[in-house]
Amino acid sequence: MMLRPCFKSKCITWMSIVVIACVSIFLFSNLVSAAPMPPTFAPLVSKLTPAVVNINTEKHVKYRGRRGLDAPGRPGGRDPFEEFFGHFFDQYDRYSRSQRPVKSLGSGFIISADGYILTNNHVVQDADEIKITLSDKKVYNARLIGRDEKTDLAVLKIDADHDLPFVELGDSSKLKVGDWLIAIGNPFGLARTVTAGIVSARGRVIGSGPYDDFIQTDASINPGNSGGPLFNVNGEVVGINTAIVASGQGIGFAIPVNMAKDLLPQLKTGKVSRGRLGVHIQDVTPELAASFGLDKKQGAVISEVIEESPAERAGLKVGDIILAVDGKPVAEMHILPRMIAAKKPGTKVTLKVLRLGEMQQVNVVLDDLEGGSGTEFSQSADDRLEGLGLTVRQLTPELAARQRLALEHGVIISRLDPDGRAADAGLQVGDIVLMVNNLKISTVKNFKQALQEGRKLPYLRFLVQRQQNRLFVVVNLGKK
Repeated sequence: MMLRPCFKSKCITWMSIVVIACVSIFLFSNLVSAAPMPPTFAPLVSKLTPAVVNINTEKHVKYRGRRGLDAPGRPGGRDPFEEFFGHFFDQYDRYSRSQRPVKSLGSGFIISADGYILTNNHVVQDADEIKITLSDKKVYNARLIGRDEKTDLAVLKIDADHDLPFVELGDSSKLKVGDWLIAIGNPFGLARTVTAGIVSARGRVIGSGPYDDFIQTDASINPGNSGGPLFNVNGEVVGINTAIVASGQGIGFAIPVNMAKDLLPQLKTGKVSRGRLGVHIQDVTPELAASFGLDKKQGAVISEVIEESPAERAGLKVGDIILAVDGKPVAEMHILPRMIAAKKPGTKVTLKVLRLGEMQQVNVVLDDLEGGSGTEFSQSADDRLEGLGLTVRQLTPELAARQRLALEHGVIISRLDPDGRAADAGLQVGDIVLMVNNLKISTVKNFKQALQEGRKLPYLRFLVQRQQNRLFVVVNLGKK
């Protein structure tokens, strides 16, 4: 029996609708399961709140006059970091006599049934007295077990006659931008305040210290939240709330919990020690990447190797680009200090290094982080390097002494054409040129030779000493 064309067409149309609907339901269900949005956070908050504590500190500070908005213990001014990024623990007692207690409020959270508490170092630093208030209003005196200024973390301990509620530490490396977050703390002394938001960004560097790696969130956090927990939707701590942009809204920063987990064993002993490599590094810009033969911007380039350091003993050299530590990639320069500092002194690490276009493996045993005469010759007119807009002089003992430099070789940039390539690249008058590409510079003559050889390439890579720092600068020789 033959079907009529109109019926056949309708059948195909309905089949198409059914198929599209099924596919849509499948995709939507996968989307929801990948990032579930609970109808309410109430059950989760009820479970987590008992482990979040209020921290009250008191310290005695001598000062005179009205305190105004100065940071406690710093008469006459605020810390530069606090000028832009407010530590959000509540401070009061604006007026003073010769000596009065300065009180602060902050947050923390219990991480074990025997009373260990994790918070920020700046909440408890220099405190003469620390009191912990639990959600049941019981108050305990706390002991400072260990603290670390560089990561702004601290561990406290309270003693109770029963097991205390505590929260689990999650894995902050699994966070994705857009994931839901919950903050619980005591802003302005308003105990157990709950706010929610998302991960706004990861890996933020805000200038608070050498190991910046902050989670940015728009969950509302305010003075008093400092040291409090940031939870994922599974009820695991993924961050420790630490800083806010004082002039902004919906911009808060939290220390990734993985950083705290790495340090916890040492914090509980009362002392934190870090591995030391012994190099000065800088970021690999796209220009530097091209000059070293890298196909993309990655790693950290060594601009100086410290004498008698683990790096020198292992044979690392200026110009080496460190691409990985123990197999973990160094995506950007600022990641390397954190990776090395997370290792204990005495640890053997394997570095993946790019040297003169070849990949090498370098093994390094880390140590503990806490541990004029002569004539000045001016360059003659024909020594001016055409196109670069650059004039140099021989570095003499007199010049080195005048600039307080312990250098034995190099040439000093004495003049720059503001419209030349050298100035465009960022070279400055007074820079001491130590290397050009891979050639060590000792005289004006071999400096010129290095430039002539370098003209075969689309760039010149300078290693310069600028005051007390060394850095690479790439001069582009392409069309200007």
